[in-house]
This record gives sequence, C-alpha cells and structure tokens, in this order.
Amino acid sequence: MSYLNRMNAVNAVAEAVCPAPMPPAPFSMDMYGEDVFGRDAMRTYLPKNVAEKLLDTIENGTPLDPAIAGDVAHAMKQWAIERGASSYTHWFLPLTGSTAEKHDSFLEFSQEQALMAFSGKNLIMGEPDASSFPSGGLRSTFEARGYTAWDPTSPAFIKRHSNGATLCIPTVFCAHTGEALDKKTPLLRSIQALSGATRRLMKCFGLPEEKVSVSLGIEQEYFLIDRHFYLQRPDLLQTGRSIFGAPPAKHQQLEDHYFGSIKMRVLNFMTEVEQELWKFGIPAKTRHNEVAPAQFELAPIFEEINLACDHNMLVMEVLRQVAERHGLVCLLHEKPFAGVNGSGKHNNWSVLYGKRNLLNPGSDPQDNAIFMTVLCAIIAAVDRHADLLRASVAGAGNDHRLGANEAPPAVISMYLGDQLSEIIDQVEKGEVKSSRKGGTMRIGVDTLPPLPRDATDRNRTSPFAFTGNKFEFRAPGSSQNCSSPNVMLNTIIAEAFDLFADKLEKLSPENFQSGLQKLLSSTIRKHRRIIFNGDGYTDAWLEEAARRGLGNAPTTMEALGALTRPENIALFEKYGVFGGRELASRHEVFVEDYIRRVTIESDIALEIADSMIAPAAAAEFGRTLSALTAAQASGIKSGVSALKKRADMLGKTLDELTLRSDALHKARNAGYKKILTALNELRETVDYLETIMPDESWPLPKYREMLFIY
Repeated sequence: MSYLNRMNAVNAVAEAVCPAPMPPAPFSMDMYGEDVFGRDAMRTYLPKNVAEKLLDTIENGTPLDPAIAGDVAHAMKQWAIERGASSYTHWFLPLTGSTAEKHDSFLEFSQEQALMAFSGKNLIMGEPDASSFPSGGLRSTFEARGYTAWDPTSPAFIKRHSNGATLCIPTVFCAHTGEALDKKTPLLRSIQALSGATRRLMKCFGLPEEKVSVSLGIEQEYFLIDRHFYLQRPDLLQTGRSIFGAPPAKHQQLEDHYFGSIKMRVLNFMTEVEQELWKFGIPAKTRHNEVAPAQFELAPIFEEINLACDHNMLVMEVLRQVAERHGLVCLLHEKPFAGVNGSGKHNNWSVLYGKRNLLNPGSDPQDNAIFMTVLCAIIAAVDRHADLLRASVAGAGNDHRLGANEAPPAVISMYLGDQLSEIIDQVEKGEVKSSRKGGTMRIGVDTLPPLPRDATDRNRTSPFAFTGNKFEFRAPGSSQNCSSPNVMLNTIIAEAFDLFADKLEKLSPENFQSGLQKLLSSTIRKHRRIIFNGDGYTDAWLEEAARRGLGNAPTTMEALGALTRPENIALFEKYGVFGGRELASRHEVFVEDYIRRVTIESDIALEIADSMIAPAAAAEFGRTLSALTAAQASGIKSGVSALKKRADMLGKTLDELTLRSDALHKARNAGYKKILTALNELRETVDYLETIMPDESWPLPKYREMLFIY
C-alpha cells in the first residue's frame, strides 16, 4: 500500500497540469503598492494637514499627534472598503517567530442600523489575549491582558482571499505592564538607540543634524516540492524537515542547478509571487535557482529596516500561499533535506545619515575619515559582542545548517577583503607607505584609494562580510524573523558609536585629526582578531579562532547563554532596548522552543520508525526468509548464499532498528543532548535500510523523487 501511495504521488506530479500565471495583463506600475495605504493613498484620502502630520511622523520620526487618529482611521476604512475589505486586524509579530492577527468586522450598530465603522481608538490600540502567546514569564495564564499599538511607520495593507479582503494594520504587542511581547518593539527601540548614537558621532565631524535611517535588504532562500510528496511525509508535515532520507546518487554535486534555467512550473509560481508582492509594495527584484535541487531564492531592493523586516514576514507568507495554489509546498526550514545545502536569509545592513551611506568610502578626506571611523566602530562592536550576534541566529533549524559547508560557521568573524584589510593595516600603524597610493596614510588628511562599490570579493564562509557599501550578515536562518539579529546589530553598534563619541568630543579642533588617528589605530590593534578573510569552513580556522580567543558556540543551547550574561543585560538596559525581565523572557522562550522542537522531531521519528519503517523491514525480512526456505527445500544451490546474506543483513539491521528506536524512547526523558544523539543514530539505520530495501517496499517518498520531480 505504501508503495502504491508513493507511485500514485509520482504519477500525480508527472501528470499535473502546470497552472497558468496570474491572468495576463499589461504590466503597469499602477500595480505596485495598490494594496498599501501608502503616501499616495494618504494624500488622496486624508485632509491635507492630517496627511502632512502623518507623513512627518513616518519620514522624520516626529511623535504621532493622537488627535489625527480619528481622521486616519476613517480614511483607512474608506480606502479599504473601496477595495473589498469588510474587516480589519492588528497584524503583529509575537515571540512564536511568525505573524499573528485577530480579525474584527467593520460592522457596528447604531439605533438598530448596521454601519461600517472604524474609530481612532480601534486604529491605535487593540487587546488580544496575551496569555496564549509565549511570554517567558512576563504573563501568567490568568493574566490575559495584552495590547497591540499601531506602528504608523509601517503602512497598513490589504490581504485578499477568494471571498473578500482584510485591512491589516502593523502593530507592536506588549503586556499590561508595558513590557514587549513581540519582535517589533525591541527593533523600534534599537533603531532609536542607533539613531541617537549616530547623530552624536556625526556631530563630532561637524555635520549638521540629519535623519538617521538603517537600510536593510533580506535575501530569502526556500525549497519547493510537490504537495503530493509532502502529504506522504509525516516528518515534513510535522517539523518542516525530513527526519529520515538517504541521499540520492545525484544531488548538487554537478553544480548544475545554481542559476540554471528555471522550470516552467516554478517560473509560473515565481511570477505570481512577484505580482502579489508588488501589490503589497514589496520591491521583489531578483529570482533564481539556488545551489541545491528544488532550492530557490528571492531578493528585494533595500528598504528602511523596520519595513524590510515586516515585508520579509509577508514574503514568507506569500511564498507559502502561492505555492499551495500551484500544488506545491514551500519549505522554509533551514535544513529540510540532509546532504544538500540548507536555506539562509542574508541580512544586508547599512546606516544612512541623511542621504549619506556611512559605509560608502567616498572620495574626499572627510568622507574617508567618517567611513574609517564607522568601520572601526563596527569592527569593535562585532568583536566585543560576537556572542550576541551568534545568539540572535540560534535555533533548532539553524543548528543543522551553520558550518555545514553551505553557511557560515558558528564562530563569528568579519571579512573585509584584501584592499580594505591593507588600509586597516596602514591605519593601525599610522605612518606607513601605501602600496596602492603614494604618501602616508593620515585619516582625514589624505584620501583613501578609490573603493568602488563591490570592490571587495565575496566570502560565503564569513558570517559578517563587507560587500562594498554594506555588511552582509549571512548567519540568519531562512525561517527566522530578521528583527532579532538586527536588534543586536543596532544596539551593539550604537554602543560602539557612543564610545567613540565619548573620546572624540574631548578633542580640541587642532588635535582632532591626530586624536582620531590614535583612536582608530588603538581600536584596530585591540579588535583586529575578529577580522578573517580566509576559508571559514576549515578545521584550521577553528583552531586559529580558538588561539585568537574568539567564541565558538556550535549549538543553540550554548549560544543562548549570551542572553543571561550580566554585561549584556546591562547593555540592553542602558539603551532601553530590553529590560532585564524582557531579556530573561526571551532566553526562556527560545530555550523552550528549542527543546519542544527537538522533542517533536523525536516523537515523529519514533512514530515513523515504529509504524512505517519497522513493519516494512519486517515484512521484507519475512519474504526473504520464505524465499530462502523454499530454495533450500527445493535442493537448489544457486542463490541460497545470496539469500542467506540478504536475510542476515536485513535481520541485523532490523535488530539495530529496534535497539535504536528503544534508545530514542528512553532518551526522551534524559535531556535534549541524548535525544539528538539517539535521533541521529536512528536515522543512520533508517537511511541504510532505505538503500537495501526493495523500492516497492519503501513507505516514504525518496529524496530522488521530492528534489527532482516538481
């Protein structure tokens, strides 16, 4: 029966009619942002003075005037109803790592007459149940009160379904005490902290006050498999990854999938995804095949960091929903298939002061000085707080991916490239002849060698790489909400900027250049251990990193310890990003999440092994014994030794399967480390069985089917 299920799935995929893309229509820029209550909609539906106030809050960060809430709510309602919406929701980002929404109808009654209404109070604040979301002790079961509060800097949007539409209002989510229960609130706090520190540092260089904005581009990797296969894999259904599965003879070793021609079915899917994203105002720009078979990538144009994080959560949702319409399943787990590359989410970060990208080297002496100062501050920040960056990407899925020759290792280091590294060497030494430019290197006096955008090479083994005018943090996992790593980045760099400003503010104008030179030289000398331009996958680097004193936290439970260290708690409290209780709650939530995921994986592994694999193996063992008995009874000599060998091989493997299954049963009460060890050992046996069992006897769709038939 299991073989028939597999073959039916294969045949269904083979015979599936490739769905057409969205109804063909001439491409129009009018499509872009049509389901977003953005600037144009604000100017159209709001009174002019109200629109100006709201846009001032969005563009310049001025405090929101509560008096305009009623006008904004009325305009949003009218705009949404005209586009088919009958309900609204406060859309927020709880500590589950996904999104949450509770829909309310616009319907209200006045004197027994039905009305469509939406008040300023409804816009500004909601009250979902806080006790049923993970809170790490910030809320008890009987303490249900929690609040959502409108984030005007992330525009409202409409989500459509086959029978209507819903107005979605991005919000923060906090407890009755005011403590953050979500991912967005700390991100907004960290942006504020970095903005203040950046203005302070730029003032040291005599620059007028400007708006500070953090720019982010998030590359999203994912897998697609046919839904027929997915439904035949309990492990994929329950955990998002294949607990069992022997590698196929051909997977990614020929390197023929990366940037290869996109299959028509997938291209149709991608086209519809892009159209959906454009309606949300999400600037999806790039699509391509990734390294592993059935793996793909989508990348947007850079946006303001808060909006980019919100948009990435929508990207993941759209990928899943559109895949379902095409008879596919989008897998966002970091390592859904063993033996091939997993999926990450590259986090491209930079900070702007007005229109000036502070990570763009520029061409005049002052630009050079500012760039080198910002660069050295970031070097110090990453070295000083590498443990927080590692903790920010910790998770059960990412443990399978990090350091697996497809993603950066668990040791945090920085890549600068040869040209920048040479300049760093010169700055450290002070008065050194440049091989690339005559004269001596004095910050703010001589210009640096020209550094065109993307002058550096790329180092895919580096967790934190400079790529021309930004840093690419390559460690976040594909299923992750990028708010967490960016909270860490913003906060540690805010501290570094402030520490620099503490020293530069004390310098007199005539001593500024020499004082800056000394500050940068000493910073590089103290923190250059974090810079590594080589191959991060080698054992030699791990040994070198240990000699340098760099931390190595290969697992989630080791990495999360950073959240409990007193110096880190003090840092977040200083900048108002997390209170002590809030940070402790994150540690508790993330530890519980990790243990629960490991436990779920062990439970489904046992269910599959005991109810599917063991019966199939036992049946095959029985058939082999029957054949052996019949051959011996017939007196035929040929084939008997082969049958004996096969029966012995199956019998020993069946015994091993039983022993390892029993070991995993016992390990479930012995802690996560023993669970993982027992789970890996059970997988070895099951995957070996897959290679020796007759194809028609194997109950699960195989890698060669899932990764290549779609």
